[in-house]
Amino acid sequence: MMHQTNILLVDDETQFVSALAERLSMRGFSADWACSGQEALDKVENNHFDLAILDVKMPNISGLELKRKLSERAPGLRFIFFTGHGSEEAFRTCSAEAETVLVKPLKIEELVATIHCILNADQTEA
Repeated sequence: MMHQTNILLVDDETQFVSALAERLSMRGFSADWACSGQEALDKVENNHFDLAILDVKMPNISGLELKRKLSERAPGLRFIFFTGHGSEEAFRTCSAEAETVLVKPLKIEELVATIHCILNADQTEA
């Protein structure tokens, strides 16, 4: 039996992140979501996630800072960033920190393909 992929979505836009979690769930993923960095850190303390999808720009803590904190608590967690502010510099910075950077509005098919790509890369390395 295949392991269901557990995904944590983090974005300060509640409607966006909850709808995205629902759409991923409909495609067979186990998707949980948080609207703040602290909420995401709390969820990682109590649950196992394979992948975190983080908004780059959030109040109080940036996606980059949150990634560092999540990595400390959950070594092996993989990351995708997404941003609504696609500046070249932000894109380069984030690309160095995560497997992929996607630009909002996210196309669900593109996101699902990216998730599969990252997770399949893990399996071929194992």
